Amino acid sequence: MPGTFIPSDYFPVIIIFSIALLIGLGAVVTGILVRPRRPYMQKLFPYESGNPPVGEPRYKFSVKFYIIAMMFVVFDVEAVFLYPWAVAYDKLGLYGFGEMMVFIFILLVGYVYVWKKGGFEWD
Repeated sequence: MPGTFIPSDYFPVIIIFSIALLIGLGAVVTGILVRPRRPYMQKLFPYESGNPPVGEPRYKFSVKFYIIAMMFVVFDVEAVFLYPWAVAYDKLGLYGFGEMMVFIFILLVGYVYVWKKGGFEWD
């Protein structure tokens, strides 16, 4: 019948997905059924670094905080790409060197752009 065909190549994926789903749900349900339930005031109190909370819980962070966090991730990814390149440097030859120089140049342009925009200034 049209529209009822499921390729047999997807059956292993469906089986693994089903097993993973059952294990995850089983762990959650087991935790709910087995854990002790003894709530008391101190246990239900919001916890933040051992100190009682002060002020509103919905404090708005500056956008600069998120921009600096994203820049950290971008430049951290650069370091992740540099390690395998350094390990395989002798096998990659001049082509690999050129590609990495283009990659570093693009990151350097981004770094200078962020620097000129004042992205590294913490007010």
